[in-house]
Amino acid sequence: MEATVIIDLPDTSTREISKKLVQIREDAGLSTIGRVLTLIVLTDHVRGSETAIEAANEASREHPCRVIVVIRGNRARADRLDGQIRVGGDAGAAEVVVLRTSGAMASQSASLVTPLLLPDTPLAVWWPRHSPTLLSEDKVGRLARRRIVDSDAEGHPTDALAKRAAGYSPGDTDLAWARVTHWRSLLAATLDRPPFETITGATVCGPERAASVDLAGGWLASRLGIDVHRAVGPRMVVLERASGSIVIEQVSPTSAELRITGHSPTRVTLVKRSVADCLAEELRRMDTDGVYADALANHDRVIYTSASVR
Repeated sequence: MEATVIIDLPDTSTREISKKLVQIREDAGLSTIGRVLTLIVLTDHVRGSETAIEAANEASREHPCRVIVVIRGNRARADRLDGQIRVGGDAGAAEVVVLRTSGAMASQSASLVTPLLLPDTPLAVWWPRHSPTLLSEDKVGRLARRRIVDSDAEGHPTDALAKRAAGYSPGDTDLAWARVTHWRSLLAATLDRPPFETITGATVCGPERAASVDLAGGWLASRLGIDVHRAVGPRMVVLERASGSIVIEQVSPTSAELRITGHSPTRVTLVKRSVADCLAEELRRMDTDGVYADALANHDRVIYTSASVR
């Protein structure tokens, strides 16, 4: 495997970083033509930044891009910008630019990234944690077509989801939404089979702090036009109709059991999705995801209950 080239630029400026990027491309005979987007990662956590960079690198194998990671440091320290450029090897199909900031620099993300953006390519921004309330009003968020958060990674995922609903703008999305893509596909395929009866009740079950489960409930509420009960326990969906119930229960990390009244249980495959998988999915489209918007708008129709779903 090609080795990763890492170039450190301590106490630098975006002008110097930009000049170094041009030099690297010229020396290696590289071009930015194959880059399909710019991905900006905004994080306050130095310790967790490598995990975010790894996810972005992995996602870049599907979406060749320039990744700009802004690590916002201590605002009480001296003004400083330390840069790092990574290309090749573990950097995936991306040029990775890491900006470590402190002092006033920590509040200047938009002005720092602007000189480094690829021309004529769409821009996406991802907050791995601690996202602003109004993504579209954030100085970097205003530049982006796609604004990505991860409500499951927040300290209080249910509150984070309420924040996302209150401040939603077209172009916003959530990795918690991508985590239930396969569940939604499985449910849609199941409901496409006869008998085509009205669903009279629905329950989603999963861990207490799981925005992805709440979003699945919001999606069901938006599609079925009914309130959805939310229980705490094993990951499961229960739908009620006149002829009986439809139950999909996760029985292992990679499989679920489908039980329909009057039919023998069957096993179906579930794909365990990493952060990189979810990020890659959300980068496949730069337009508005209306289905996510509907699920988010209906999250308040997901009613927590203490009743057992078994």
